[in-house]
Amino acid sequence: MYAKVGMCLSYGPKGSALLQRVAYYVDRILMGAKPEDLPVELPTEFELVINLKTAKALGLSVPEALLATADLVVE
Repeated sequence: MYAKVGMCLSYGPKGSALLQRVAYYVDRILMGAKPEDLPVELPTEFELVINLKTAKALGLSVPEALLATADLVVE
């Protein structure tokens, strides 16, 4: 989540969901599954994070509708 450390806005796969899937794949491989036999998965959970402090420093105004849909707003 780059917006937490200063980026104005970030939208992407939810980190915790990705880590859970990584753990699943590591477990399967350690149990003997061949990596090439495991399916490729696309992320299903995404999150929108807005950093208002950075937006203000850049002179940007963030619409209320966008703030309402954000998963996290950093002030």
